[in-house]
Amino acid sequence: QVQLVESGGGLVRSGGSLRLSCAASGLTLSSYSMGWFRQTPGKEREFVAGILWSGVRTYDADSVNGRFTISRDNAKNTVYLQMNSLKPEDTAVYYCAARRGGDVVGLLKFWRGYDYWGQGTQVTVSS
Repeated sequence: QVQLVESGGGLVRSGGSLRLSCAASGLTLSSYSMGWFRQTPGKEREFVAGILWSGVRTYDADSVNGRFTISRDNAKNTVYLQMNSLKPEDTAVYYCAARRGGDVVGLLKFWRGYDYWGQGTQVTVSS
């Protein structure tokens, strides 16, 4: 049974940092491309960052603008999202997701292409 478990969310002041983790079990992370998405009430799930199984990264430039970094540690079966210079508009539930293989980094932004999802972790940024 595949499980993705996010952690690291919480309450932080504007300008602060958080590092989210996504621990995967039941799959071999090195064979999967991973993505981070976020969602606020009443809005669609929004792509934040993705990383191919090969390590190629992509970000939503408009929302992230160099503040976030996605990384993976295949030995630990874990993906991370380092978030710096946080803003109140970053407040959301953050989800990690996994999709088998994947060679086209541009496809990582489409949430329907993912096979597995975590339960989400809340990030709240106060002004």
